[in-house]
Amino acid sequence: MGKYSELAKDIVRNVGGKENVAGLVHCITRLRFTLKDEAKANDEVLKAMNGVVTVMKSGGQYQVVIGNHVAEVYDDVCAVLGMKEDSAAPAEVKKGKLLDRAIDIVSGIFQPILGIMAACGMLKGFNTLFATLGWYATTDGIYLIINAAGDALFNFLPLFLGYTAAKKFNLKPMLGLAIGAALCYPAIQSSALSAAGEPLYTLFEGTMFASPVYIDFLGLPVIAVDYTGTVIPVILSVWFASKCEKLFNRIVPELVKFFFVPMLTLLVTLPITLLLLGPVATFGSTLISEFTLTIRSFSPLVAGAVVGLTWQLLAIFGMHWGFIPVYINNVMTLGYDNVMMPFFACTFATSAVVLAIFFKTKNKKLKEMAIPNFISGIFGVTEPAIYGILLPLKKPFIISCIAGGIGGAFYGHFNFRKFILGGMGIFELPNMMNPDRSMGNIIVALVGIAISMAVGFVLTMIFYRDPETNEETPKTVSIETEKAAQAKNIVIASPVKGKVIALSDVQDEAFSAGILGQGAAILPEDDTIYAPADGTIANMFSTGHAIGMLTDSGAEVLIHVGMDTVQLNGKGFEPLVQSGDTVKKGQALLKFDRNLIEAAGYSLVTPVIITNSDAYAAVLAANTETVNAGDSLLTLS
Repeated sequence: MGKYSELAKDIVRNVGGKENVAGLVHCITRLRFTLKDEAKANDEVLKAMNGVVTVMKSGGQYQVVIGNHVAEVYDDVCAVLGMKEDSAAPAEVKKGKLLDRAIDIVSGIFQPILGIMAACGMLKGFNTLFATLGWYATTDGIYLIINAAGDALFNFLPLFLGYTAAKKFNLKPMLGLAIGAALCYPAIQSSALSAAGEPLYTLFEGTMFASPVYIDFLGLPVIAVDYTGTVIPVILSVWFASKCEKLFNRIVPELVKFFFVPMLTLLVTLPITLLLLGPVATFGSTLISEFTLTIRSFSPLVAGAVVGLTWQLLAIFGMHWGFIPVYINNVMTLGYDNVMMPFFACTFATSAVVLAIFFKTKNKKLKEMAIPNFISGIFGVTEPAIYGILLPLKKPFIISCIAGGIGGAFYGHFNFRKFILGGMGIFELPNMMNPDRSMGNIIVALVGIAISMAVGFVLTMIFYRDPETNEETPKTVSIETEKAAQAKNIVIASPVKGKVIALSDVQDEAFSAGILGQGAAILPEDDTIYAPADGTIANMFSTGHAIGMLTDSGAEVLIHVGMDTVQLNGKGFEPLVQSGDTVKKGQALLKFDRNLIEAAGYSLVTPVIITNSDAYAAVLAANTETVNAGDSLLTLS
């Protein structure tokens, strides 16, 4: 276990425990769980944890946003789950809506190689840059060796995707690798076949799908295709192989399964792939490229603006994964991508907005967050800034989208392109150098960065008002509100009659360790929760088991009725108010069935937590064994 072991335990507990986790992967900033039942996850507790930025649900995945150190947290979560990295991926594709399933498949296949893809792209980009600057020649050993390291993944991409797709489709990973290797086999590539002689004939001659045929398989034409560097053919092939393996596992005798099942799977899959799946996927790639270029031809400026304006919204919901294959396909088939690249503006627009907030805010906590998130954004990782600062503040997020749209429009109009996959943020720039080593595209990239950052910075400086002037405050920094900072001896009443229990004695570490804040707990002797102060209902949980309240004095109060009662999914709870309601001290907020909850095996112990405890010098619990509803329970000073 590593340094995030306690956070890992809390995360696993609040996603419903080990038994609720069907699979786990991670991307650049997020833990992506596949849960058996998402209703068992405690969203609000996870969001409130130190070390967790937020929680998102998209693409059939339960996403816990961590930040730049997600890989370390992932390792510790795997240790808590008793999973090895190779076994953490979901065993099968999650059922659900077609769009969610498609996004889940694409993200699950590409996430494991994103890091190495970025690294290889950076190597190729910097190698091209250094050769252009004259630091060494393209015939020198240093250039050839670095290029080999950079080209390795892209030339043999089917091997990597064969492995990750096999894990996604529940095929033995080594079979996936074998399929990917076969698709890269030199003797069947179109370049090798064309060099060996004239084609026997050409299929679909005169169309965009014209395909020379050099060899046949039992009389059937094998369309010549170069599969190195391709994406869709190997994914389709591995999916088909997973179906074949399941079939052969059922019919092959146990005695010879060990070698007969993989042999038969390969024997059936590879001919079907080369005769049908590969060519169909290749034709599909051609159609995708033509379609995206046709859309862009109507108005490159508008197309770029739309991409830049909407990219962050797509990323928040995980829908950007649906466009990653288009981006990769364009680079591998056309030699560049100019359709999706306007999203490059968003990275720098976000960073500039955060930088402007740093200069304008007087909020100490917000200022502390801004610089690390600015640096992270410049390097291409914007999730911490989006979830930690921009989204909670709302207006800065809108400004960043507008700035990204303006920068995207510029990129679209000037045909901004990327020629090499990989890299992130400023490290993508070398990959945007023209193959002829001219600097025109790089100049467009730099001007677009300047425009995006200038628009984002200026608009934020003009329209953003600091939280201390009663403008919106992100949840992560609301503990610094002026009211809370200046309040003295605020009294929070007991929301229910019962026995007072020290928070440290609660049988849930998220509460007992003070992770969610300081407070006390009550074992209820009544069935109604009352408002502990005047204020507003910030969150009435849909399951009714918990209430979040912002008091007029600035205290943020969480009342959690029972332990793990979220699993009752609302049974036994009757909310009497809803989120956004203004309430008075002593007003009934919630009724609950004590007998039903206890009969279901859940503890009734009810923590009352001040979630912005850091805003106070002390949170003191009443020195009494029992309280009535309305009695003093907590004093904040």
